[in-house]
Amino acid sequence: MAERVVPEPQRRRRRPTKQGTVLSAEMIVDTALRLVGQHGAEALTVRRLGAALGADPSAIYRYFHSTDDLLLALADELVGQAQDGWRPTGDWRADLRSIGLRIHAAYQAHPQAALLAAHRTTGRGHEMLAVERILGVLRRAGFPDHEAVPIYHAFVDQGLAFAALDAAALALPAAAATADLQVWRQRYSRLGADTHPNIAATAPLLEAEMRRSGYPFALELLLDAVAARHPAAGAQTGAGAVEAPDRQPEQAADPMPEQDLP
Repeated sequence: MAERVVPEPQRRRRRPTKQGTVLSAEMIVDTALRLVGQHGAEALTVRRLGAALGADPSAIYRYFHSTDDLLLALADELVGQAQDGWRPTGDWRADLRSIGLRIHAAYQAHPQAALLAAHRTTGRGHEMLAVERILGVLRRAGFPDHEAVPIYHAFVDQGLAFAALDAAALALPAAAATADLQVWRQRYSRLGADTHPNIAATAPLLEAEMRRSGYPFALELLLDAVAARHPAAGAQTGAGAVEAPDRQPEQAADPMPEQDLP
């Protein structure tokens, strides 16, 4: 389609909406997150957004090219929420643990949006800042670049994979979620030692373990492996490590959409 997004200086709506508010990209993203949380992916349309904002649906075009453009903005907002208030300690392991758990928690707070966005690469400000910070933690700890980059890759993919998996469980209807958990008690705990000796021996532990996310333990396993690849960095604590001042990267240009807004 032809370029329809209004340049940044002209985006501000001069007149309030029917609800007395002035539209902004941030307001649209916040409203979209709320609607997706309440109604799932089908809520991500300009018609529903316009109704929720009390604005003409065409006003969304002043801020976003397409539904995919808006989805990328939602994905970047989740990354931003994960970083809100984060401060480095200088201990690379503690810093990576904190970042990973924050990412996981941010996606769990918005499970429906996480299902849509966890696998996307936004190329936007919050994501860029997260990439910069994680690589900075690793490089300051002494990991050479050819190690820091694949460690970053494994760290981020592990976190996002668990975020999506756990978000899918949270997004299940309550009855289905309860039924899934009951399988461990009603099926696995009744298996006999003669046919399934390992399950029978660990059934109570399995039932308890499967009620929580496996991410925190998996994250520790990954951090153990990272430390083993660089023993000197693995032994390093906060002493001597200095965090460079944060700088917000410039917003990347939005890609042209493949599909118009409905």
